[in-house]
Amino acid sequence: MKIRIGISTCPNDTFAFFGLMQGFVDRRGIDYEFELLDVQQLNQRLIDGDFEVAKASFHAALLVADRYRVFSAGSALGFGNGPLLLAAEGDSRPDAWESGTQDRREPVVLCPGQHTTAYLLYRLFYPGPAEVRQVVFSEIMPALRAKTADFGVCIHEGRFTYRAEGLSLVEDLGQRWEKETGVPLPLGGILGDQKLGDNVLSLIDQTISDSVQYGLAHRQQALPFMQKYAQELDPDVVWAHVDLYVNQWTEHLGAGGKKSLDVLAKMAVKAGVMSHNTQLRIVGLDSE
Repeated sequence: MKIRIGISTCPNDTFAFFGLMQGFVDRRGIDYEFELLDVQQLNQRLIDGDFEVAKASFHAALLVADRYRVFSAGSALGFGNGPLLLAAEGDSRPDAWESGTQDRREPVVLCPGQHTTAYLLYRLFYPGPAEVRQVVFSEIMPALRAKTADFGVCIHEGRFTYRAEGLSLVEDLGQRWEKETGVPLPLGGILGDQKLGDNVLSLIDQTISDSVQYGLAHRQQALPFMQKYAQELDPDVVWAHVDLYVNQWTEHLGAGGKKSLDVLAKMAVKAGVMSHNTQLRIVGLDSE
């Protein structure tokens, strides 16, 4: 059986799938055809039905909850791992923007894609007027440095490098989430088309789990593979990324992960990006 699978180029994904992509774990009879893309490209391709299995923002996962289930292995969620709202100017905030002193224009805010969890959080915590532009995540900090935008929601490796880029932190949106909900922030996970059926979904889930475990047991072996795709090649930055986003919930979502997904669904309605509450089903935890 051939499975089209999409993952991001971020170190936590390439770390988690290193064992599987390089042939170090049992594929259980499945022929995986990998494609590595930007997170918003993955979200859109998944929504369009281009993949049987793909990494997706949990915001996007809510939009396809009727067609896809979440694997219990491979997710990125936790405490202290959220997107950062950055400013080009150190003393400015989008919720304290004085239009009269800025040529009466709204602040320009860059987000990494309309289906990302980062955008959902921005909408949730900063609902005021703004000119929101969706761009590839790697374009956000350069635009802030060039002052062609006022604010940007930063994800991935940028959380470790923004200070060196001369940018200012407005707020850690993950900390805001934790304070208001008390649960770990669910950023993204691996989704599988429910048409594959329970048996195949279970096999894939076990294989992803094996690959995560292989990476954890062979960390240094995975480094060159991660650097091949990473935005930042510095090993310290790569490992900081992995250590933050690969954790107990990456190994297995469990009841705590399920609770976080349920809270996210309710928050999406509150933010106005969903019209009704939607439940995400987890392979091995939720029945049909």
